[in-house]
Amino acid sequence: MWDLSFISEDDFTNHVKSTIEKYGEKLKSFDLKRFNKNIIDPVKLIFDKTVYQASWEEIVSNEIFRQRDKSNNNDIGYFHQRIFQYIDKCRVPDNGKEGGWDVIFENPDSIEIPSAGTVSRVYVEMKNKHNTMNSASAGKTFIKMQNQLLTDDDCACFLVEAIAQHSQNIKWETTVDKHKVGHKLIRRVSLDKFYALVTGQEDAFYQMCMVLPDVIQKAVDELGNSIVPNDTVMQELKELSKQYNFKSEDLSIAMAVYMLGFGSYNGF
Repeated sequence: MWDLSFISEDDFTNHVKSTIEKYGEKLKSFDLKRFNKNIIDPVKLIFDKTVYQASWEEIVSNEIFRQRDKSNNNDIGYFHQRIFQYIDKCRVPDNGKEGGWDVIFENPDSIEIPSAGTVSRVYVEMKNKHNTMNSASAGKTFIKMQNQLLTDDDCACFLVEAIAQHSQNIKWETTVDKHKVGHKLIRRVSLDKFYALVTGQEDAFYQMCMVLPDVIQKAVDELGNSIVPNDTVMQELKELSKQYNFKSEDLSIAMAVYMLGFGSYNGF
């Protein structure tokens, strides 16, 4: 039985699969060449291994995960943004279309804005995290929203943050040209509050989070081996370590790791 009333099981499952497929290049297997593409820091790896009392397998696996993960935020941004194309009265414009907004929520029956009355439309700029905008970017975004209010007197503009500091729907105040600015129809909104607004269900975001793990697992199971990487870094390091005649395998692997960054240095 499907528990979400604001999105169908098929739409949600297909959206999760599309998000996984966005991982694309990052799901490709890591060999030693790819692992060391940007030249790793051998000294940091050895510090990490010793201080955290980890095995070489764990340290190498963690570094591979770090390299994959650093470019995944855009894929999760895709998930947070594009899900609204399946929710009633929302649309997700193509890139650069309709003013470049991430989501537009339109309800002619009125949308209640706290302490600001009602409007018919909400234009949304989405961010993954509350601290991803510098002051210049924040100012530019605020001006874009201000201009939208000037051309549409029946709208509000939201900065929606997936990872906000608090659950909130508040007037957004920022700095433009060294002056503090704010407007009751330009709002800073956490993702749970935006879900509540567009679905009419206060805990809609919570409901989505509760079904998400199972749906991801089912999608991964269905996609099967096509998304399971076969990383060979550790095997290659162990093979390289065999050429060093140290008393312990641990030190031999350490030398193989040193060679990734210091192979042309004196003494190596």
